[in-house]
Parts: sequence; C-alpha cells; structure tokens
Amino acid sequence: MTTGPVGTNVYVLGDVRTQEAIAIDCATPSVRWLTQQLGDQGWNLRMIVSTHRHWDHIGDNAEAVIATGATLAVHAADRHGLEEPDADSAPFAIPPSHPALELAEGSKIRFGEITLTVLHTPGHTEGSVCLMSDEERVLLSGDTLFAGAWGRTDLPGGDAEAMVDSLSRLATLEDGLTVLPGHGPQTNIGREKPWLSMVAQDRKLPF
Repeated sequence: MTTGPVGTNVYVLGDVRTQEAIAIDCATPSVRWLTQQLGDQGWNLRMIVSTHRHWDHIGDNAEAVIATGATLAVHAADRHGLEEPDADSAPFAIPPSHPALELAEGSKIRFGEITLTVLHTPGHTEGSVCLMSDEERVLLSGDTLFAGAWGRTDLPGGDAEAMVDSLSRLATLEDGLTVLPGHGPQTNIGREKPWLSMVAQDRKLPF
C-alpha cells in the first residue's frame, strides 16, 4: 500500500503455509488496510518493523501494535525517534510507539519458513536498515535505496559519508535481487548497479 502525504510504501509479507506475517513501515493511515489484508489472508501478524525513525514511516505504529498485538522492532540507533517523535517535522501528530525488539546488523527475522536478514545501512538516519531474503531474492530497502535514487542525507540523522558506505555495500549484492523501497516503484539491483558502482568507486554521491 502507498499512503500518506509523501507516498510511503507499506508492506505486508506472509508465509502462506504457516499464516505468519510481518508488516514493514506502518505509515499513516495504514491500520485499516493492514487489518483487512491480514483478515483476508487469514494471517497472524508477528512483527512490525520500522526501517527508520522518520515520521512518514512510523505514524501508525502505536495503533497497529494495539490492533494486532504484534511486536514492534527498530534498530537501536533509531529507537528514540519512535519513543519521542520529532513533532516539528510532521504535518500531524505522531503518537509515540515503544519497540519491544531492537534490530542490529545480522539480526534474523523469522516468520513461518521465511527468514529476513537485517542489513544496517545508515546514511538516511543513524539506524536505517534494509531487510534481505536470499531465498526469496528480495531486498526491502526502506529509504536507503530507491529506483534511481537514494534517501536524503540532509534530514535529521542524515550522513552523506555513511550513505556512500551503505550504497557501496548494496552495489555488491546480486543483480537479480528485487528491491522494494520505502517510496516509489520497485526496481532491482542490476538496474541500479551502474550508478551504485560509481558511488563505490568515486566515494561520493552523484550530486
């Protein structure tokens, strides 16, 4: 689902065999859609993952946790942004949410028979993460990587040098990996590799 003032992508992934699922980036508004999708599929939501702390990705976290009973997870470096949202940056009030689980580089998120590996990819924020499934050949990239672009580094928590490191890391992934970003259309690593490789070689963002 794409929702909210800046078109945030909200994802629900489920294992059809075990009916276990996770949600990624509960933007406002998304709870009604989320619960409808879960009900239609007969899925049980185990976890809500915030790829980073910015308001456009966390607005419905608190309500979604209440509605589903799922565990909320975020990287430790971005935890404070969920517990004390930046009121000045959002166009509406963002309720605080309280992660029960802190993610870190190499953490494994398991639901049913599906496993996602956490890649810590700072640059957009200190605690930005991507989630990768080798078996499903999918990368959920949050606001680190978009189709033809990357997440801004001039917002709270941004760091251009860290973004160069993160994009350089993503340039080493396999071409066939489907990329599901936090905004905009899906892409794949092979399509993005020419400019990602340039970032890795030049050690700077293209512009």
